[in-house]
Amino acid sequence: MIETSSRRPSLPSIEGHERTFALTGALTIAFSSILVRLGHASPSTSAIFRCVYALPILGLLAWREDQRHGSRSWSERRAGLASGVFFAIDMLLWNHSIVDVGAGLATVLANIQVVLTPLVAWALLSEPPGRQILLALPVALLGVLLISGVLEHSAYGRDPTRGTVFGLAAGVAYVGFLLLLRHGGSDFRRLAGPLFDATLVSAVICVLAGVVIGDARLVPSWPSAGWLLILALSSQVVGWLLIAASLPRLPAAVSSVLLTLQPIGSVGLAALIFGESPSALQLGGVALVLVALVSAGRSRGGEVVDGGERGSDDLGSTDGADQLGRPRPGVPISGQSPDRVREPPRITGLGEPVVGEQLRQRTDPRRGDG
Repeated sequence: MIETSSRRPSLPSIEGHERTFALTGALTIAFSSILVRLGHASPSTSAIFRCVYALPILGLLAWREDQRHGSRSWSERRAGLASGVFFAIDMLLWNHSIVDVGAGLATVLANIQVVLTPLVAWALLSEPPGRQILLALPVALLGVLLISGVLEHSAYGRDPTRGTVFGLAAGVAYVGFLLLLRHGGSDFRRLAGPLFDATLVSAVICVLAGVVIGDARLVPSWPSAGWLLILALSSQVVGWLLIAASLPRLPAAVSSVLLTLQPIGSVGLAALIFGESPSALQLGGVALVLVALVSAGRSRGGEVVDGGERGSDDLGSTDGADQLGRPRPGVPISGQSPDRVREPPRITGLGEPVVGEQLRQRTDPRRGDG
């Protein structure tokens, strides 16, 4: 059960700059797979130092949040810590996918989580995902099939079929990461704390996995260390926090467009920097996946604070919810009195965009108003 608070949430002050923040975050994250390739490190080494190099800054930001808003309890931290296990699995699998199918196609495959997240919520929480999600699924799967190269002999990649399997598995692991992190708290004032917890656990898991697999290099050489430092600071810190602070404020149409920027940007950058040249069928698969992502991202209408569209799908009323189905800052949930305002769950922006989540929030009556 997700705990909520009656206190009015306080988001970072970015009024009037939401689109700029979200766009900057999406473009920053688009370089993730590019930086992994530029680092020329093993999959485990890349995952390890993406986390390790980010920890000091995230730790400082989390400490400042605690100084400003008070320390988090164990119950508030344990879900974020547990989510780090899934994030480690996601990074390891995704890095292997980059090796096998290239930086661009691997990024497209990882974004399949946008379609998978509401389906997992349906299976685990009995929350119907809506018609557009169900229509997007076969489109996405057809796109994945084309990317895998099983229908042709000239597909791009060292092993495109294996890379596709790794990419899909990474997307599934990322769904687990998202759902657990969503349970890590609902205070929008704390963006860095849960991300620090997840990153810390991920670093430990990646080190252990790298030692077992045998591809971990715990002292990376230069210039690999430099590229991995840039990866950590850009994707794991700046990109995630920019999206976390801005995306919940944007209407569904804008979020859907931003949703496509990372995979499109990664495919374009990979072609420009590394000369990656997916086949015509693989590019067709990319187009189908992007169509599915946009459809999934727009599957739940939402009301925009201070003007904008408002709508609902067959899941029911979206009163008080944003375009992602989350409670809006300072907006009462349908059925609640105006003086009881639910804080929105934290959104993570991540190395792979977080959109299309359909989880309804549940109020815990045991939590006080303190």
